[in-house]
Amino acid sequence: MTEAKSKTNKSTSNAHQRPRDAATLIIVDGAETTPRVLMGKRRGDVAFMPNKFVFPGGRVDSADRDVTSLDELADSEVQKLLHDMKGHPSAARARAIALAGIREVFEETGMIIGEKGASHAATDVAGWTDFFASGYLPKLSHLCFFARAITPPGRPRRYDTRFFCIQQKHIALDTDRQDEELSEIAWYGLEESTQLDLPPITRVILEDLSDQLAAGPLGPSRNAVPYYHQRHGTFFRELISIEGG
Repeated sequence: MTEAKSKTNKSTSNAHQRPRDAATLIIVDGAETTPRVLMGKRRGDVAFMPNKFVFPGGRVDSADRDVTSLDELADSEVQKLLHDMKGHPSAARARAIALAGIREVFEETGMIIGEKGASHAATDVAGWTDFFASGYLPKLSHLCFFARAITPPGRPRRYDTRFFCIQQKHIALDTDRQDEELSEIAWYGLEESTQLDLPPITRVILEDLSDQLAAGPLGPSRNAVPYYHQRHGTFFRELISIEGG
């Protein structure tokens, strides 16, 4: 009886937990005839999506708000990020989400999205020390806010994830440094990637990416982006657009 009650309480807690801000970066190599994306396999001992192939990414840390960058997100991307932002919406929070994506790419793959530059601000921000030690500052202007998805209620972890795209040519340096959060990190063609063990939302995002690449080049724009979430048990795909866009 006690065990059953414990499981029920845990399930109730998962159902009502507030999704945490997270960021994922889809790095696209368009140099080949068939575009490729960078993906890795999550460890089997993690609670959230074990053994699944995903894009680099993770949750936003409070320290991401304190990071100096070489430039800023395009205004179009900030406007879309602010749409239906839970809690206390702000441009600073939108910026931190994008920076978290850059940090996670560095931690999980060793790749730096940035440019050489001297910083007059503190470089010992938690989670960013090694990035700054490389002599680079993060660069935000090439990031394209591509999609948003909120983990459905009842899952072990819930995230309000913003997916960003960036072209591989904007990777400034590959340090070959990895934190082992992901294994089997490799470039996969879009069709090839669909044969991997993917979370359902990742599969959907790949379909969106294929459509976008067929329509035109990636980059900051006023184009609408898909927003996936559940409401009262019903799955929704809405579009986030800029007024007048």
